[in-house]
Amino acid sequence: MSAKAALTVSDLHVGFGAGSDYREVVKGVSFSLDPGECLAIVGESGSGKSVTARALIGLAGSGSRVAASTLELHGRDVREANDRTWRGIRGKDVGFVLQDALVSLDPLRPVGKEIVEALKLHRWGDAKSRHARVLELLEQVGVPEPQIRARQLPGELSGGLRQRALIASAIALDPGVLIADEPTTALDVTVQAQILELLEQTKARGKALLVISHDLAVVSRLADRVAVMNQGVIVEYGPTSEVLFNPRDSYTRRLLDAVPSTHSRRARLSGDASSSIAAGAKPVVTGKPIITAENLTKSYKGPDGVNRTVVKDVSFELGIGETLGVVGESGSGKTTVARLVLAVTAPDSGRVLVNGEDWSSIPEKLRRPSRRLITSVYQDPLSSFDPRWTVGRIITDALPAGEYPTPVARRARVDELLGLVGLGPEHLARRPLHLSGGQRQRVAIARALAPEPAVIVCDESVSALDVSIQAQVLDLLADIQQQLGVSYLFISHDLGVIHHVSDRILVMHNGRIVEQGPADEIFTSPRDPYTQQLLSSLPTLEKAHV
Repeated sequence: MSAKAALTVSDLHVGFGAGSDYREVVKGVSFSLDPGECLAIVGESGSGKSVTARALIGLAGSGSRVAASTLELHGRDVREANDRTWRGIRGKDVGFVLQDALVSLDPLRPVGKEIVEALKLHRWGDAKSRHARVLELLEQVGVPEPQIRARQLPGELSGGLRQRALIASAIALDPGVLIADEPTTALDVTVQAQILELLEQTKARGKALLVISHDLAVVSRLADRVAVMNQGVIVEYGPTSEVLFNPRDSYTRRLLDAVPSTHSRRARLSGDASSSIAAGAKPVVTGKPIITAENLTKSYKGPDGVNRTVVKDVSFELGIGETLGVVGESGSGKTTVARLVLAVTAPDSGRVLVNGEDWSSIPEKLRRPSRRLITSVYQDPLSSFDPRWTVGRIITDALPAGEYPTPVARRARVDELLGLVGLGPEHLARRPLHLSGGQRQRVAIARALAPEPAVIVCDESVSALDVSIQAQVLDLLADIQQQLGVSYLFISHDLGVIHHVSDRILVMHNGRIVEQGPADEIFTSPRDPYTQQLLSSLPTLEKAHV
């Protein structure tokens, strides 16, 4: 342990429950973090990495038991700190960027006021200087039109903009230690590059960074050291170049093998083929498209009363059994296109056809019998679930009416769907808030599969997953497509994932399609300057710290 460490942790244990129900999820974790240094913690969902981070700042949660031989922030022992003490420490001495941006932000408070709250709590400046600081922070983290965005509610912002607002709040008081739990998960590659540059500058100014991430390319660029966690234990620890490029532990090697890339295209990522279709070229059914979008245009009125066109004259086709990838920056119109295809939003002009029949212009009463044809997996699964419902009820509710008439039949189908996405019967009685981010996303995918759809709209459907679970889900989606001929409209900011899964790609910028074509062609010979910029911003797993 360094004598000058900004953060020192020794023999940290975290558990939940009592008596025979007690379950330890962090088991003897130790590390130190110096000023100007970045340590990354990586591991699968449920490995204990997020619980570790929360325990370091007194947020392990109700019913938790936290014990450590040493837990010091800037040399101060915080093992016995109470809630009042922690309120004085958090924000000023240590900043924390939470993983789930929508849940972490007050849905009824504009994001500007959310950031101001941290400044007011520590009596920073007056009202005028605080307002100026908020705009400065939003601009610093790459939020466009900060004057307008500061007045918007979290629900009016994309996932990427919400994540940037969280980061702005965490760095508002320039704390000496910044703990970031998946800080770039919801960000497109160009904004991710801005945030990584910001974090690198923060580190260069002598701040200590603890980053939790499943994006190993981000880790390779930012971290000086890496700790790999599995089942609550650090199984490998050392310099970044050593851990990522010469791993000793088989678990670390499995994580690295699961990263999608150009070289993994059409190959299995998870290494688990126990329930999979045999690998090989997938059959794409030719003929008329299942989805046709014709000249779609959509605008919304902003908080300043000005109409902004977010989708402009967008046209494309989605074939039977095809995966059409959609990429572009946050705010480029990707999610609005998905909503238009799903007919949850009506276009101002243009139309969507399903199997050659009008879909977007007909009354909902006529559309409802065919709703099961198109399902969706959203970017933020938690907000799409009723928090009062169990996993079993969430999936059962999505089953086609009349096709599973008995409780036994319904339970068997729900068990089958859970198994498909890597969950077991023990998850049936749990509620969304008691699941990890990765588990919630798998439940969302199971729910989307329940009606046996022809098209699934995947809006950042693997963005919340660690690389090994992401690999399993991507393999699963490929297997289902090969077996059933289902089509995917696959929206993602992760270009590695898009290249891995897509037959064709649409590139969107400022509401328009600037380029579209076969996936390999887009990645190897991009024609549009914007596409070239996107690809040049893509972080790669590189020996940045050799």
